[in-house]
Amino acid sequence: MADTHRPRLIRVNDLSDAALAGLFAKARAFCDGSPAPQSLAGRIVVHLFYENSTRTRVSFEIAAKRLGAEVVNISAVGASVAKGETLVDTVRTIDVYYPDAIVLRHPDAGAPEKILPHTSAAVINAGDGARGHPTQALLDALTMLDVLKRDRLDGVTIAIVGDILHSRVARSNIELLPRLGARVRLIGPRCFLPEAFEHMNVECAHDFDTAMTGCDIIMMLRVQLERHAGASFGSQSEYHRRYGLTLERLEARAPKAVVMHPGPVNRGVELASDVMDDPRCLIQQQVANGQFVRMAALDMLINGGAA
Repeated sequence: MADTHRPRLIRVNDLSDAALAGLFAKARAFCDGSPAPQSLAGRIVVHLFYENSTRTRVSFEIAAKRLGAEVVNISAVGASVAKGETLVDTVRTIDVYYPDAIVLRHPDAGAPEKILPHTSAAVINAGDGARGHPTQALLDALTMLDVLKRDRLDGVTIAIVGDILHSRVARSNIELLPRLGARVRLIGPRCFLPEAFEHMNVECAHDFDTAMTGCDIIMMLRVQLERHAGASFGSQSEYHRRYGLTLERLEARAPKAVVMHPGPVNRGVELASDVMDDPRCLIQQQVANGQFVRMAALDMLINGGAA
């Protein structure tokens, strides 16, 4: 029978403060350019992706391979799920081969918890519905800490802007960033920032120009049209006019701020092209850090030390 106490990274809060600090330290050690230790040689990592992905899937695959693991990629298209097999039955089948970790991306919130009783592998959430994406929040935080040359984010004001309602990235960052001492300010139109968020450990605002003033970090979010069940904000041009980050807006309101985005970016909607080309834009650093954070997460969960 599968051990339900096996290591998992399903939500950011699965990591203790000590494990969080250890993960950041390990990720930094991996990014120094030295050859990666083959700490996962002989281990098997299964990537089970029920949604499309580029950055997350590629970085998890490269992370596992750099540490010496064998990688098995399974997507919904071409797998038995396309024939009607359930997620649980798919995981039961995979578990027969004794993988060391399953990295799951799924459109349903709670899917990682659902498979826990059916595998003895470590389970890592690579995004479940609109609920969470812990490794994205971890790489975001590492990028912030490194660019600010800090161990914590005390006194730092971070704006998360846009489609908060549908963003698993926003939810995981809401869990993580206040733990590091940051002041988090959510900004977006009311249809993307309902009152429920006002009860979290964050500030909420709807006027972009006013709320972004004085922020140290501005994280823009993609408008997730594929998740909108009903009416959304309106035209993309109107959204860009009110909530898009342009170089002019950045210079006027928060000229010293750095800019982030989890990707993929809708150029000309949430970010103007000139902002993406500005040295204050950290998107490429985020992408690079994704590999190192996921190496650290795989190593800690498979080899221990993630308590």
